[in-house]
Amino acid sequence: MTMRFALASPCWPPAVACRPSYLSPLGWLALQLLALWPHGVWLLRRVQDGSDDPLGLAAIALLVLLLVPLAPRLRVAPRTGWLAAAMGLTALSSLGLFVAPPLACALLAALALAAGLAAWLPETAPRAPLAGLLVLALPLVASLQYYAGYPLRVLTAQASAWLLQAAGLAAERAGTTMFVQGRQVIVDAPCSGVQLAWMAYFCACAASALTGRGDASFLRRLPLVGALVLAGNVLRNAVLVALEARPQGLDPALHEAIGLAALAGVAAAVLAVMRQRGGRVMEVNHVV
Repeated sequence: MTMRFALASPCWPPAVACRPSYLSPLGWLALQLLALWPHGVWLLRRVQDGSDDPLGLAAIALLVLLLVPLAPRLRVAPRTGWLAAAMGLTALSSLGLFVAPPLACALLAALALAAGLAAWLPETAPRAPLAGLLVLALPLVASLQYYAGYPLRVLTAQASAWLLQAAGLAAERAGTTMFVQGRQVIVDAPCSGVQLAWMAYFCACAASALTGRGDASFLRRLPLVGALVLAGNVLRNAVLVALEARPQGLDPALHEAIGLAALAGVAAAVLAVMRQRGGRVMEVNHVV
């Protein structure tokens, strides 16, 4: 009679589950990161050349903070569907470097890494918020400002004009320029709300991940986060334009204070939307 033995790490006591000795989940993830190295090099260059705001570093720091406590709880066997998706997206992101812009390929790489994490994460761990943090780690702000900044500025200016008209002020829009009480005020790039949107979605991902909100519940709330960003940005812009249109104008320090107040208000509203109500709480809360 022939006996066969599986190659596995010795464990004691026998009741404790053993991982195969050939490669751990962290080893798989390390190999995936190695396969994605061209995107990492491009990301580092974008951070160093100053072409984009370094906001992504905050997303990376929070992601690491969330993943360290989860490392000992990674699954013994991966979910094959997520693992296949990770391999496919990794290959696609590398092949895309020959035909697509680097940012588009980096987005595929971030989704590939998110799928790789989803394959190994325990059942109770969030996946969508972690994927969101991986996307937010990319240098997105400058590109979004370039492609979406002008339409957002037009939308913000028009909504602000309606709001000021409702308040009894003479206001109208021409392009991204507003005329309030006979004075001209330009709605410039910072008023598009792109950075405010990044901050709001960062808060949404952080709150959802730290409180253990389910992925479906998190995704259902993302459109509301967008609505809060738009409303907060329009309100901020309307207040600033009304004050700028005064004969004495607006002091720069007060301008900054109003912007910070709007950011704090939107962030508080997003946290309220994402606040856990009766759901499970992740075991990473102790790191905060």
